[in-house]
Amino acid sequence: MPAVLLVDDDDDTRELLAEGLKRRGHDVNAVDSGRAALEWMRDRDVDVVVTDVQMPGMSGVELCELLQAKHPNVVTILLTGLGTMDTAIGALRAGAYEFLTKPIKLDVLEVSVQRAFEHLAVRLEVRRLRASVDTETSIPNLIGGSPAVREMSAVIRRVADSDTTVTISGESGTGKELVARALHELSDRRKEPFVAINCGAVPASLLESELFGHVRGAFTDAKTTRAGLFLQAGAGTIFLDEIGEMPLEMQVKLLRVLQERTVRPVGGDEEVPFSARLLTATNRDLETEIDEKRFRQDLYYRINVVAIEVPPLRDRGSDVLLLAQHILEKVAKRSSRPQPQISPEAARKLVDYNWPGNVRELENSIERAMAICDGKQILPENLPGKIQQYTPSRLELSTATATEMITLDEMERRYVRHVLSSVNGNKTHAARVLGIDRRSLYRRLEAPVPRPPGT
Repeated sequence: MPAVLLVDDDDDTRELLAEGLKRRGHDVNAVDSGRAALEWMRDRDVDVVVTDVQMPGMSGVELCELLQAKHPNVVTILLTGLGTMDTAIGALRAGAYEFLTKPIKLDVLEVSVQRAFEHLAVRLEVRRLRASVDTETSIPNLIGGSPAVREMSAVIRRVADSDTTVTISGESGTGKELVARALHELSDRRKEPFVAINCGAVPASLLESELFGHVRGAFTDAKTTRAGLFLQAGAGTIFLDEIGEMPLEMQVKLLRVLQERTVRPVGGDEEVPFSARLLTATNRDLETEIDEKRFRQDLYYRINVVAIEVPPLRDRGSDVLLLAQHILEKVAKRSSRPQPQISPEAARKLVDYNWPGNVRELENSIERAMAICDGKQILPENLPGKIQQYTPSRLELSTATATEMITLDEMERRYVRHVLSSVNGNKTHAARVLGIDRRSLYRRLEAPVPRPPGT
């Protein structure tokens, strides 16, 4: 049970509040001065300190400052009969969690103490999560200690030093480029260039020149000869992001380049060898793209020697809190502003939400919340409306009456579609979750809708 220490030089107030909190089930001890509080805490564990401000000798604000220095995990609540703005500002600057004015109602104090416990629990959970991230498996700039992130980090470390071509798959906003950069930074190529291009952001007519270069006069705007990204990367790494959006005609040319390990600049006659390592990424299901004739199967096998799947944020559990804290620290440092805490209620909202936009959406949400909060604490109302109002979805298979009963085939169909929706339509991922192959998944999705019994 969390322990509370009550500090007040007024005997009647001290005894009244202490007895009241004890009756409500709290573990409470009481002392009459700041010095006595520090002495008490020398060899005893205390979670929350409730202290009066106006006391002889050491004031409550001075006690709060000392607690911040000596016992940073303790949450402090200040009580005062002088509810002035200067006193409130002094309390907050000293590191107080909350500031209450006397005469204090026991119900108000009890709610404040309970909030302090919840705040402490969130803070300790974030610290525990940080400590649990094994330094042997963690990757710089890849924050998280969930099983999915640990597994991905282990694969990254195993293949980073090889020359193997790697395809990184994952939903938009999951951090695929961070994985590519980690592979580069952990390899022997780290001192060489890391060159990246988004294949979907470059017009098809220019993509070949961007990748392979061109010679002077190759086309109207080719005023000088220019080396493409494959040569600019030198002995480093070239990263082709969103390769699933590459036009088919370019896929043919890329396949030849990878087979021959040479590039021919647009308008040129000579083949130029390159030595860069190729990494690719996609948010598309490339096997489905192959089935639908939008991606070449031979190129897929060439680039997909090792596959790394970046987990979506909804599958990373408490990593959401670690990432949120990291984003807060980054934004506070960039804007030279104090870093607010995340309230327990807001933390629950963050963990419960399904994050369709992944880490990119989390960054946007935290930066927005920090901009509109009071500067001390992020509350649920500071989060975007869709996060405040989100409730976890459930798959309803129950029926109210016999006439609404469904067949096992229809129940299976509904569940398959529910899983497919949960993984944003990725059929390969859905098949893996269901424990079937992709052809079986297609059969279940394409099967005719069964007729209800008795019709």
